[in-house]
Amino acid sequence: MNQSSDLIELSELAAVCARELAEPIAQAGSMVQETLERGGCLFFCGNGGSAADAQHLAAEYVIRFKRTRGPLRALALTTDTSALTAGANDFGFAYVFARQVEALGREGDLLFLHSTSGDSENLLRAAAAARDARIHTVALLARGGGRLRQEVDLALVIPTETVARAQELHLAIGHAICERVDRHFAEGSGG
Repeated sequence: MNQSSDLIELSELAAVCARELAEPIAQAGSMVQETLERGGCLFFCGNGGSAADAQHLAAEYVIRFKRTRGPLRALALTTDTSALTAGANDFGFAYVFARQVEALGREGDLLFLHSTSGDSENLLRAAAAARDARIHTVALLARGGGRLRQEVDLALVIPTETVARAQELHLAIGHAICERVDRHFAEGSGG
């Protein structure tokens, strides 16, 4: 596949997602807005490129997206190297996010799990820890959603087997949600 065909594939898949995922994307936006209005925190996690997306989106809420507004509570669980390496060393990599959810999360918070496979053990354990703590969960997935699809409150599954296309659209969906929330809080309706 050449570069042009990659872009065509991405645009066609984005159009499919815009049609088929419009309702769950809006639902995720409502969940974020309600969480932040109640004083809750958004948490983000993922592995590899999905970890980068998690960090990117958390920063959009804390700093700003398109508009100047107050900072919003968000944290990427992928950024504290001491917590990650201690957790991996002492309990195993499967627990690096779950331990942070247990320590930092509170009832009414919202956890975003980014995964192209939906089968990463550390994300499955994070979802379980969130459920135990009564923290809501949204997963950005692909390739059918894997086991994680059934373990979260809301699953947004990109209909592709291609990791790159899934990650590109996970970030685009994250930005679409952020745009809605950004507009709401910038207009003085909250935060």
